[in-house]
Amino acid sequence: MYEEILNNTAHRDSPLPDAPWVMMQQWDHLLFRHYPIPCHVLTPYLPPGLQLDTFYGKAWLSIVSFKVSQIRLRKMPLVPFADSSLQINVRTYVMRGNRKGVYFFSLDMNRLLAVLGARVAALSTYFANMSMENRDGVIHFSSERRGKEAGRLKVAYQPSSDIFYAEHERLTNWLLERYFLWTYRNGSLLRGAIHHKRWEIQEADVQTEKQSLTSFLSSHDLGAPLGHYAASQVALIWMLRKER
Repeated sequence: MYEEILNNTAHRDSPLPDAPWVMMQQWDHLLFRHYPIPCHVLTPYLPPGLQLDTFYGKAWLSIVSFKVSQIRLRKMPLVPFADSSLQINVRTYVMRGNRKGVYFFSLDMNRLLAVLGARVAALSTYFANMSMENRDGVIHFSSERRGKEAGRLKVAYQPSSDIFYAEHERLTNWLLERYFLWTYRNGSLLRGAIHHKRWEIQEADVQTEKQSLTSFLSSHDLGAPLGHYAASQVALIWMLRKER
């Protein structure tokens, strides 16, 4: 399977990393919730070395919720006791040099081992009680952080269009086809990389009951969101490396 993914690169705007990938994951029932936001609001939250990426002068923040399964390390069988988990990431869109990618403000997970692993990898991660349930084609996703740091998400969503590919140089393509990520730890900027086939997506109808994962921002700063749904994606993941 991974050879087919590696040979499918025409949709990327940068070559694959020279180093070998280290992990494969399958992502299912993904909801992308994209919010336009003024640039001056997000810029103070970026670490040194990253520049806010914009689409026609507008910045964006996204909340992505999904199920993770089929976790496999390179040349190894499926990881035991990690058959599936749920995850949310809150991210914005950044650049460093000629590379475009995302910067994660937070990741919420419902598996403690996954949380600990992400923290070792320098990602800002929270342990949360989470559930996902498919009721007659509508996905109900709920999450509440454990511990002192508050953060909740409760949404119901379903696809509302035929499957399509985002057109090049359109906003949807700009938001989704991102293959680098950055995080910041102990004064150092770290870069990771991923690769997968081109996104097959659908428009999504979304009902949001609770959302406090962006409490570091004012709710007045977030514009009307866009919603996209993807049934599944298999991704290859590279190890984080310190930027020079």
